[in-house]
Amino acid sequence: MLKKMFTDNRQVVIITTILIVLGLGLRTYVFYRHLYTPLNITEPYLLEVSSGSNLSRVLRQLQQDNVLTSPSDLLLVARFHGLADQLKAGEYSLQQGLTGLQLLRKLVSGQVVYHQVRLGEGQTLAEALAIIQAHDAITTELDPTDRDSLAAAFGSDFYPEGLFFPDTYNFVRGSTDREILERARVLMKETLEAAWQARDAGLPYETPYEALIMASIIEKETALAVERARIAGVFIRRLQRNMRLQTDPTVIYGLGDTFDGNLTRSDLQQDTPWNTYTRAGLPATPIALPGRASIEASMHPDESDTLYFVARGDGSHYFSTTLEEHNRAVRQFQLGEQEAL
Repeated sequence: MLKKMFTDNRQVVIITTILIVLGLGLRTYVFYRHLYTPLNITEPYLLEVSSGSNLSRVLRQLQQDNVLTSPSDLLLVARFHGLADQLKAGEYSLQQGLTGLQLLRKLVSGQVVYHQVRLGEGQTLAEALAIIQAHDAITTELDPTDRDSLAAAFGSDFYPEGLFFPDTYNFVRGSTDREILERARVLMKETLEAAWQARDAGLPYETPYEALIMASIIEKETALAVERARIAGVFIRRLQRNMRLQTDPTVIYGLGDTFDGNLTRSDLQQDTPWNTYTRAGLPATPIALPGRASIEASMHPDESDTLYFVARGDGSHYFSTTLEEHNRAVRQFQLGEQEAL
């Protein structure tokens, strides 16, 4: 009897052990299958992880969207390796073929989707800010109509026109307009300081800011690379001879929203801090965001003796040394009179 009971117990133990081993094996198989089998993604899936989200909540969201079948296994792996608290906020593009383990690595490594916004050369701050705030991935903090608050936001004593470098900026969803402009401000400061250190001798600037004002005028006067240094040279020589700059873009900037696209004689006579027909020297501030080429031109003007230029009508300019030659050019290119230059 005892022998039979012992045999029966032994069989129960063996069977139980086999079932446990099989169960563990099956569970291990399912566990690793959840880690290495591609997720249920048939087309690109955009996952947004907000700041403060935890991994458990994100995995449950994926389960609800039928992308992930078993969030518990991934959560277990993440906790075992100390990764559960390393989730990075942002947008994640999940592509077909992505496995659970690859998803986990993606979430903790911060392989987020980046957006782009382009600030163009020659834009005003108002125009650049409008482009930034129109992007649906950017959070708005700044009030473009409050000039004083814009100055305070960037540590300036005046409206910070021209202090931002025109470039393409990558950012993650939720970035603010202030963050984008702060990056542009830092890049402009670095670019301007480097150019200032390498500037030509004898330029009529007392500060890098004055060179920035000049660069903004050059930026608005021409889009032709070959003309930037020539235009810079004209303005530099006029400053050195105490001649007024008499440049239309500064007048237009000073007119602001009242400018209707047609610059008149009365506009040229309307005095503002930016009217270089009524005031000597540089205007009060930059009039736009100058690019690198215009900044370089302001620091390295050409060394000819031209003092005037007029638009030809094809995007280029005719440069003159004397007022008489300039007046003939104006009559030909702006009034249509055919006269030998």
